[in-house]
Amino acid sequence: MMHKFLAENRAELERRCRDKVAKRPLRFSTEIQLKEGIPIFLDQLIRTLKAEEAGKLAQSLAISGPADGSALATSELADSAITHGGQLLALGYSVSQVVHDYGDLCQAVSDLAVALDEQFAVEEFRTLNRCLDNGIAEAVSAFTQRRDVLIANEQALALSQRIGFFAHELRNHLGTAGLAVAALKQGGMGVAGATGAVLDRSLVGLRALIDRSLAEVRVEAGLTAQRSVFFLSNFISELGYSAKMEADLLRCTLVVEEVAPLLQLDADQDLLLSAVGSLLQNAFKFGAPNGTVVLRAHAHGERIKIEVEDNGAGLSPQLAYDLFLPFTQGGANKTGLGMGLSIVRRSVEANGGTLSVESVPGHGCVFIIDLPRHAAAVAPCAS
Repeated sequence: MMHKFLAENRAELERRCRDKVAKRPLRFSTEIQLKEGIPIFLDQLIRTLKAEEAGKLAQSLAISGPADGSALATSELADSAITHGGQLLALGYSVSQVVHDYGDLCQAVSDLAVALDEQFAVEEFRTLNRCLDNGIAEAVSAFTQRRDVLIANEQALALSQRIGFFAHELRNHLGTAGLAVAALKQGGMGVAGATGAVLDRSLVGLRALIDRSLAEVRVEAGLTAQRSVFFLSNFISELGYSAKMEADLLRCTLVVEEVAPLLQLDADQDLLLSAVGSLLQNAFKFGAPNGTVVLRAHAHGERIKIEVEDNGAGLSPQLAYDLFLPFTQGGANKTGLGMGLSIVRRSVEANGGTLSVESVPGHGCVFIIDLPRHAAAVAPCAS
């Protein structure tokens, strides 16, 4: 009888389950996981088998539940499986590992029965499968529900942080602008002086903050890119004109290299303007004091490369990699959201491009946007 076999060989079955867990690829099990990984319904399975042998069907169903799963969470096995699923989530298991935990016991029972030449009745195997099915269903359901709650909480926390950072930066810029306007009114000063420069800096900061936020909303929402064909030279000229004010405010030199007049892009111009604008702002902010920033764009085969180069301190390889993660900042200046490059990368990818950085510590950085080149239609020759 299966219940006697399970009771007499429980220690060996548990050992075999632990061995299966330890040998499974990519499990990376800890000692706690190996201990807790044995399905906790073994006692309930034994008692279910005993009840069915004695003809006590109601008691069997109370312990392990019906085969059709119609009475979820109304049996001892269901209650303990729900607890077990939550415990496995806390231990860092995946859904597949939860399922395998129950499958390990089934395999261990089958292997040991063959080794000891034990024979079981068909009804006993049906009971075993019913208990396994109910245990897996309840454990996975509990695991998934709790995992979804954790993910939702993490997303809500991340959103709260982003809104908080945004509000903090917005308040700072508005507060500075308000003080500058008040000083101009009280002193009767013109806007061309130092106070006017403070006002200009605050307004530029507000524009950059809003541009980044709008780009992020569009990318995060998965909105379709509003593509259009435009000349690269006009695009770079517009960027250079708007960036020169910020360069002057930060006492940087902006060099805009000439662009071949016939090069074209087919892209979402607003997203791309925000992306390159953010790279320029970072170059002004993190480059060398009173340094030089170069904006260039050129064709490379069937690709267009837009490059922003500074002559700052540069980045280590690890920091260059981490810099594209949200809320990461690489320089001593920690003002701002720390989200710019993450948004830039997603904006570029939305246009079918890639963003990379080349950096040598002590020699500055070059951020490179690589985009598909638009092939202009060729007019037919006159006959």
